[in-house]
Amino acid sequence: MTSGSWPVPFLIDPQHLAVDAVVSFCVSVLLAVNINAEAQAFAATFLGDARVNPKDRFHFNAFLHLSILGTICYLVGGFGWPRMIDLDPGKFRHPRVYTVLSRFAGPLANLLLAGIAGSIVTIMNSFGWNPRVFLMVVGVNVTTAVYNLIILPPLGAGVLVQEMIPPGYATLRRTFWQAGPFLILALALLERLSPHGIVGPYLNPLIVAIFNFIQGL
Repeated sequence: MTSGSWPVPFLIDPQHLAVDAVVSFCVSVLLAVNINAEAQAFAATFLGDARVNPKDRFHFNAFLHLSILGTICYLVGGFGWPRMIDLDPGKFRHPRVYTVLSRFAGPLANLLLAGIAGSIVTIMNSFGWNPRVFLMVVGVNVTTAVYNLIILPPLGAGVLVQEMIPPGYATLRRTFWQAGPFLILALALLERLSPHGIVGPYLNPLIVAIFNFIQGL
């Protein structure tokens, strides 16, 4: 499976289900969600938001990190997000900057995991083994990272936009955060129904470029 044969992003087609592809996709989603959430938790802790009992953050159980809307978005649009890691900006030296850094640690970790999976693909290819699962891990994690450029929370760029709203506009900030997941899911649905795409034509070429770079093409 290369970028030429791998649909960007990968979408489950109910009319043409391939068990191995669906299983690989589900495993990749769980890995993407887990690494994204745990990276946010690690960054927040490192930047000052440490917790006495961090079991709600560090448990490495991907199922506990699943967000209902984020998971549906993965199934509909090929990308999504984990359940939000609780942050206390009051513990940060620079609350707005450190909040953004903590949230962006998630997609950065997805890129790092994609790179690790790409290295495993290279090793497996050298032995003549089928690297399908790890290629899917690369694709799903790269897609998750790149689609964090959408300016809607809880995606990374959306958090950046939210933090740019002055603190005095608390209602606007709260509404923007609450509406974000539903707007992203609606966007994913429109993206799948649209013959030409909405954000895909702009983001998918970047996904392919990173995918090919990791694969050394």
